[in-house]
Amino acid sequence: MKPRTTERRLFDYAWLFKRTILIGLVCLVIAVALELTGPFIAKRLIDQHIVGIENQWYQVEREDDYTVQYGDALYKRADRISETDETEDMATILQVKRTYYFVPEDVPTTGSRSVNGNTLTIEGQENTYNVEAQSLSLQQLYRFFQPEIPSIYWLLSIYVGLLMVASIFQFAHTFILQKTSNRIIEKMRNDLFAHIQRLPIQYFVNQPAGKIVARVTNDTEAIKELYVKVLATFVTSIIYMFGIFIALFLLDAKLALICTIVIPIIYVWMRMYKSLGGRYNTVVRSTVSDMNGNINEAIQGMSIIQAFRQEKQTSDHFEELNERHFTYQRKLVRLSALTSWNLVNVMRNIAFVALIWYFGSSSIGPESIVTVGVLYAFVDYLNRLFQPVTDLVNQLPQLEEARVAAGRVFHLLDEDGEVIENRSINRYSGHIAFRDVSFAYEEKDYVLKDISFEVKPGQTAAFVGHTGSGKSSIMNLLFRFYDPQKGEVTIDGYSTKDWSRQQVRSHMGIVLQDPFIFSGTILSNVTMNDDRISREMAIKSLKAVGADRFIEKLPNGYDDELKEKGDSLSMGERQLISFARALAFDPAILILDEATANIDTETEQWIQQALEVLKKGRTTLVIAHRLSTIQTADQIFVLNHGTMEEQGTHQELIDLRGQYYDMYQMQQGSVKKSVV
Repeated sequence: MKPRTTERRLFDYAWLFKRTILIGLVCLVIAVALELTGPFIAKRLIDQHIVGIENQWYQVEREDDYTVQYGDALYKRADRISETDETEDMATILQVKRTYYFVPEDVPTTGSRSVNGNTLTIEGQENTYNVEAQSLSLQQLYRFFQPEIPSIYWLLSIYVGLLMVASIFQFAHTFILQKTSNRIIEKMRNDLFAHIQRLPIQYFVNQPAGKIVARVTNDTEAIKELYVKVLATFVTSIIYMFGIFIALFLLDAKLALICTIVIPIIYVWMRMYKSLGGRYNTVVRSTVSDMNGNINEAIQGMSIIQAFRQEKQTSDHFEELNERHFTYQRKLVRLSALTSWNLVNVMRNIAFVALIWYFGSSSIGPESIVTVGVLYAFVDYLNRLFQPVTDLVNQLPQLEEARVAAGRVFHLLDEDGEVIENRSINRYSGHIAFRDVSFAYEEKDYVLKDISFEVKPGQTAAFVGHTGSGKSSIMNLLFRFYDPQKGEVTIDGYSTKDWSRQQVRSHMGIVLQDPFIFSGTILSNVTMNDDRISREMAIKSLKAVGADRFIEKLPNGYDDELKEKGDSLSMGERQLISFARALAFDPAILILDEATANIDTETEQWIQQALEVLKKGRTTLVIAHRLSTIQTADQIFVLNHGTMEEQGTHQELIDLRGQYYDMYQMQQGSVKKSVV
């Protein structure tokens, strides 16, 4: 199956809201149609009611709204004569330069004109006419215009009314499309964040957090501009241009056909801009991600940076990224500056040259091949035509930025995620078995080799060994953060692969060496905003592990707000909250990943008491460096470079005088020296 393009996938997201988008587009079409009536109304107003007095006039007997008193007679324009009118002599009104003349006979209204005294000469292609003419004073001329004034007011009122209605539809179209655009981005961000939570742990190991954050925030914000601004501008401009071309073809098909040359020019330019702009934007978006990752890392490690006086090196690295970002942004700006405004100006000037060439100099003379109204309407539509062209060209930078950003977002969405299966399973008893398990993070580089052991329900098992021995990898397999390449991990006789990852973890709890505290209250850190954990259950858990000793001293007690990562609490206090969190969820299997490694001796007594409460009635797996904390464990497994070296109780391993014995003696010696 052919993979979908970025443009197609962006369209698919928009198609989810097709109904509201269609309503918005209908409003847009109506608004454009109403707005484009302006030049047609102006054409009629000029040709029929302003320039139209230059016409033949009949002398009539009966007075009505269209008759004009001149001398002792009533005159009515030829195109206003009805079947009931009784006509007599015919006269003609002609304009020569800025003066209008009354000719008391029927003469042509075309041809070059000149006046000598009271004689008006009309030179046509075949005949020349010399006729007596009377110049009209301003007051007399106004009389001939007076019958047209009501129609002029009526046409202007219609145009204003149409513009007001068009503004209502324009508002509706803008509101609907922008609201829908925000809904599209909301949907995309939700999909992206949900997909991130389905990604395997290995993905986060290989990707800096800042880069992932940039995809969810910066890149989706760029796509938002596509839907909110770029797409709306493109749709509006295309519909507007389509309406203008229809109007141009109605006025003059040949000249309208000449104007269509702007369409292939725009298309070719968009293809060229997509090639160059896309290349530059790819570097810009990638650099923004790198900058986010760099900033995130610098903030997280600021204490280390300052302690080791690495401010200059850190700044140099950031400046290198910032310089790259500036360089390619400058290329984008140069690309846009060289073309956007200049390109439209060139096309506009070419169009007006074509207009002059087509109509010729005679277009503004008495023998014009078109009326003044048509000429005005054509010029008006040409001016209007290049406004959407300008809008289209000016949106190309945002279009390419959004397209590149969308490619990055969809690349993340295309990462293989895990199937989410939250269907509940019965609480297992916690009988754990590893059978001939071998596991490698990288291909064939095994960190666990033929590991086999068994932990019965309710037992406490400890895993010890030097750094890199494979202790944490065993926990990763048990939690199904990864699956082994060889062997099998079972819980209560069921392979963990028979359940979804969520089902495996549904009855497990974990306490880490460095407990993670979320922004929020102490209670929300225990309940994790899970409806199944009530306030009473959370407080009971906190009291059970002894956390009430310090919580009740806080200003707001259990509702005290915690800062990011719980920096307002000591390490021991954070650890107690993480114990309460594990206890509140009542797991069948509890994993303690060096939970007491960073705790001082005094606080460790609290922690040990909390651990005893926590371990009751559940299978507990402990990763420990301090061997003194695991002496009461039912089983102790000693790992060395991914292999199981020894296993047994504390006393059995001491009697064995193997690796565990050496480690114990070493730690005991360190303790004695520290005491001395």
